[in-house]
Amino acid sequence: MNSQLRRATGTALAAALGVTALAACGGQSEDSGSGTGGASKTVTLVSHDSFAASDAVLKEFTRQTGYTVKVLKSGDAGAALNKEILTKGSPQGDVFFGVDNTLLSRALDNDLFTPYEAKGLDQVADEARLDADKHRVTPVDTGDICVNYDKKFFADKKLAPPKTFADLAKPEYKNLLVVENPATSSPGLGFLLGSVGAFGESGWQDYWKKLKANGVKVVDGWEQAYNEDFSGSAGGKKAGADRPLVVSYASSPPVEVLYADPRPAEAPTGVATGTCFRQIEFAGLLKGAKNEAGGKALLDFLITRTFQEDMPLTMFVNPVVEGAKLPELFTEHGVVVDKPETVAPGTIAENREQWVRSWSSLVLK
Repeated sequence: MNSQLRRATGTALAAALGVTALAACGGQSEDSGSGTGGASKTVTLVSHDSFAASDAVLKEFTRQTGYTVKVLKSGDAGAALNKEILTKGSPQGDVFFGVDNTLLSRALDNDLFTPYEAKGLDQVADEARLDADKHRVTPVDTGDICVNYDKKFFADKKLAPPKTFADLAKPEYKNLLVVENPATSSPGLGFLLGSVGAFGESGWQDYWKKLKANGVKVVDGWEQAYNEDFSGSAGGKKAGADRPLVVSYASSPPVEVLYADPRPAEAPTGVATGTCFRQIEFAGLLKGAKNEAGGKALLDFLITRTFQEDMPLTMFVNPVVEGAKLPELFTEHGVVVDKPETVAPGTIAENREQWVRSWSSLVLK
């Protein structure tokens, strides 16, 4: 399973811890000193389960810096962040990757990061630099959480797929949508925030009442929603899924093409571009990092074009560096979301927990 299709899988705190060494350094011991003042030659990246990079790109980092990257995967984004909060001051690694704008305030309020202005930050789009004044985190990628639809289902029914949040509450889409619980899922939280952006702080609850009345199905995580309940995915087809609408990503259609055998000329799934919420993911140098120099070098590397142009077909996300090229498969089968919903980080910080509690009381009771 590719990284985009592993994002946000199930209950956050239940995720298991995995360790993966992703780059080798000429057969030398990981902790031998060489070119780094006798310090460790390993830099450890703590991440959610969806981090991925090609071997060639990680070897290039090693060639440039002398450091080997070790990746410590800690479950979903929420699980990974919770573990770092619990080990604050004595972190599991040197750099943390994967905190996004929906959870950024939690990381910053817990003072997890040592400020560092990464080299090349001036090439990063301004709208992604949410901590530009303090440089506690470095923006790495963006992605859009959107409803995906099963093209065949809607063609067979001669029914136009939904386009907007409001469409999803219409009677013609009754019992067709599956969403993830925002208390346990990153895309579920993003979709909830998208509804707040679309209907306002005073209107989102009425919207969810309409969705509930229209038969929305709620599951804990993305993995179940997309690969078991969504009829448009390869996994859903095998599972006999019966929901042709799912909360996923704008980059999910290219995934369905890339991993199909044989590859179809057209993606079997589409994106309702009026249902999207923009995620921005960040990385930061962990306070108490054992290899601070290596961590800084890695942060620099994450916003080079070498790494940025590798991400679309490894993590199925968009670069934040201006001018970075997207691969043809990504542009041919993905979509550009011109006007995603957004919610100001400060507003998310002030209301996130209450919104999730209110959603749970409203939708799950």
